[in-house]
Amino acid sequence: MFRVAVAVCCALAAVGLQAQTKKAPPKAPAAAPAAPAPKREMPVPFKPGEVLEFDVGWSSYVTAGTATVTVKEKKPSYNSVAYYMVAEGRPTSLLSKLYTLYYKADTLIDVYNLLPQRGSLYVEEGKRRRMKTTMFDQAKLEAKYEVQTATKVERTIKLPKMTQDALSALYVLRCIPVKTGDKFNMPVTDAGDVYQVQMQVGALESLATPLGTINAYKIVPIITGPKNSAPPRGLAVWISDDARRLPLKIEAQLAVGKFVVSLRKVTG
Repeated sequence: MFRVAVAVCCALAAVGLQAQTKKAPPKAPAAAPAAPAPKREMPVPFKPGEVLEFDVGWSSYVTAGTATVTVKEKKPSYNSVAYYMVAEGRPTSLLSKLYTLYYKADTLIDVYNLLPQRGSLYVEEGKRRRMKTTMFDQAKLEAKYEVQTATKVERTIKLPKMTQDALSALYVLRCIPVKTGDKFNMPVTDAGDVYQVQMQVGALESLATPLGTINAYKIVPIITGPKNSAPPRGLAVWISDDARRLPLKIEAQLAVGKFVVSLRKVTG
């Protein structure tokens, strides 16, 4: 409506000028179309080549396994540009003799909006093999979820705005400046279900870690899931209060026991 009003006013002004001079005014040169504003990448505290190495404690095992989370690269992806992250987890050699476990998750995070484009989880548990893939259509607020075992099953799920997958959520959490008392929501999809997650930021703590004593905020996710789901209890994440915003520690109480994931090495 504003542009229509401007056009009408310009036309009336031209008619008035013609009545005064009895001749048409010279035509103004056509304005060149405005160039679209260049897209800007969102600021992030990580970069390609960053590798985070964790020890995973479980119940009475001080170190039951290890996990590595890597920013592999930044590359063209799905008509945009994305960070490619990979997380891998394995049990210690002692536990692996009892039971074979291997987990690999990856995600593509768009550099312009920090939303996932695609995420997957590959799982080896004993002789079982599963591949779960989620393809995000952020414009339509939906995703295609696929599970590949001996057979393939797929379905479409509806998403709230700004939905993350489990791995992208960890990186996006690092990008959000926080202070004690903050609360914010972050929908997360996992295994075809969508969880409403409210992040509650606690007090700044002095946390003893394998990297030394570091100030960190304790962030407690309050998770609400769909019916018949069992979100983890006692979940907490400690994020360092510095420029790198490192995930120093993660705790989760699951049905099989309490897990403590501790950052022990950073490279890149």
